[in-house]
Amino acid sequence: MEQLQELSKKVPYQWRVQAFSKNKPAASCVPYIDSRDVMNVLDEIVGRENWQSDYKEVCGSVYAGIGIKINGEWVWKWDCGSESTIEKEKGAASDSFKRAAVKWGVGRFLYDMSIRYVKTNKVNDNKGPCYVVDENGNQVYDLTKYINKSNGSNN
Repeated sequence: MEQLQELSKKVPYQWRVQAFSKNKPAASCVPYIDSRDVMNVLDEIVGRENWQSDYKEVCGSVYAGIGIKINGEWVWKWDCGSESTIEKEKGAASDSFKRAAVKWGVGRFLYDMSIRYVKTNKVNDNKGPCYVVDENGNQVYDLTKYINKSNGSNN
């Protein structure tokens, strides 16, 4: 059981734009970990042979479950996910998997982190692309590196 507490440890994370402002040239950014990061944490802490995942559809929603073998028995935790605007099914599967992982503690530290606000090239007027810019107005291509540098963090 002590081993399961390690699932809550802080792991490397990335930043993504959550929304571009329609009122000023700014964007809100949130931290995240991707599904592969979750798998790596599970492999490292409980071992590849001691966890598994499963998916099911309930009333049109995708649910993911993560089962961990504890004292020879499989214990499951489930959650549902929401669709991605890019890849509907893959996004819902990935989101539900990460949400189920949070129930085991993986990535839960992200919920204690603050949203970060960054400058963008323009107001989101739905006319042309919005993107994050640095203090000199240059496009930022690596958001995680940019936010961590401005916060003095190595992540």
